Amino acid sequence: MDQETKILVVDDEERIRRLIRMYLEREEYIVEEAENGKDALELALNNDYDVIILDIMMPEMDGIEVCQELRKEKTTPVIMLTAKGEESNRVQGFEVGADDYIVKPFSPREAVLRVKALLRRVTASSFNEQELPPKDLLVFPHITIDYDAHRVTADGQEVSLTPKEYELLCFLAKSPDKVFNRELLLKEVWQYEFFGDLRTVDTHVKRLREKLSKVSKEAAKMIVTVWGVGYKFEVDDK
Repeated sequence: MDQETKILVVDDEERIRRLIRMYLEREEYIVEEAENGKDALELALNNDYDVIILDIMMPEMDGIEVCQELRKEKTTPVIMLTAKGEESNRVQGFEVGADDYIVKPFSPREAVLRVKALLRRVTASSFNEQELPPKDLLVFPHITIDYDAHRVTADGQEVSLTPKEYELLCFLAKSPDKVFNRELLLKEVWQYEFFGDLRTVDTHVKRLREKLSKVSKEAAKMIVTVWGVGYKFEVDDK
């Protein structure tokens, strides 16, 4: 890799941290650890990590709180660790800005694959030259996407998006006025099956609209719900 990839692993169980660390270090990633939410937040705010793997149930401060506080200042990609049956926690995690989740018990190989998939999305390589328009700038009324800079502006003001929110917007925007159902968005944007958790898409669309709306209500209106079907990026030619 061109530069060293730093990953923060946060879990109150040393056994889980050690296992994830071992597999990630095999991929030559630099791995740091935290055993509680308070320490994790401090590390995350004071360092630039490429990915944070964050357990939800922890002492001091739980993963939901950590992610919520982190998102006030940073868009660092976050993968949540959740126990089986904690579906409401997973939805909560997405609502506060998590990009992905892994359900315990999990294979450490799965954790590595999820990290790699998220890193690919962050570098925007999932939108390769065949998929992108033959230019690095996509300009619409109220929204401009600069692929090279990985930046979105709404009515001239930059919008801070998480990697998943950015990728979802790019995917919709590269096919203006085309309606995509939730299943297809899960497959294309998330790049692996989410076992039918369609609320993942709804939650990210909601967050994307909220962030755009803070800067430009007109930009937010471009993400349109097609009831009973899915979503589209609507361009008003008027």
